[in-house]
Amino acid sequence: MKSANKVLLNQSTYFIAGTDTDVGKTVCTRALLQAAKQQNKTTIGYKPISAGCELTELGLRNQDALILQANSSVNLPYNDVNPIAFQQPVAPHIAAIENGTFIDINIVNNGLQHLQNMNVDLVFVEGAGGWHLPIDNQFLLSDWVIEKQLPVILIVGLKLGCLNHALLTAKAIEQSGLVIAGWIANHLQPDMPYVVDNIETLKTMINAPMLAEIPFIKGINTTNLAEFVDVSFI
Repeated sequence: MKSANKVLLNQSTYFIAGTDTDVGKTVCTRALLQAAKQQNKTTIGYKPISAGCELTELGLRNQDALILQANSSVNLPYNDVNPIAFQQPVAPHIAAIENGTFIDINIVNNGLQHLQNMNVDLVFVEGAGGWHLPIDNQFLLSDWVIEKQLPVILIVGLKLGCLNHALLTAKAIEQSGLVIAGWIANHLQPDMPYVVDNIETLKTMINAPMLAEIPFIKGINTTNLAEFVDVSFI
């Protein structure tokens, strides 16, 4: 596959998918939110399902969701950003079973519709884990993305094995009939061997433009990452 021509992020809602867990979906979503804000776009980050939350006096709080809440241009209550939260740091459907409940996809639907009704320029919906995250033993979060026909921004965590993970995920997304609006290369370590070669391979084989390359930065959660995003896409 050859890289696609440039396309603008001109839809209102995008799903942020990772090639695996811990590849930097939140870091990259924050970069997109920050870059869009610099372009005077109104934005919302939505983390519909989270696991691995801290129990606070205000209730369960997920660090990733808090970051999205803080970097959205619209001031929202926490539950609007993250309506389904579990304390256990495991796959959400397993956490739900542990809590004697289930993941109600209607909550995810209603939450997204509520945010879309605000008529902001961009809503970035951050997934959990990788592309095929189970909601239960029959339904995947990717099934929901397909139902909603959301264009996808793919986050590739640059590490050994990332080529296989990225190409498998991109193929699965494309075979589902969805559009990959773009992808982001996220450096997970300071000195990955042959990292430039890996990025060039991905540019050639992912049929979508690279929207950003996020470097490895200590204290990245306090760094403004807008400068690393190609704002010509926004």
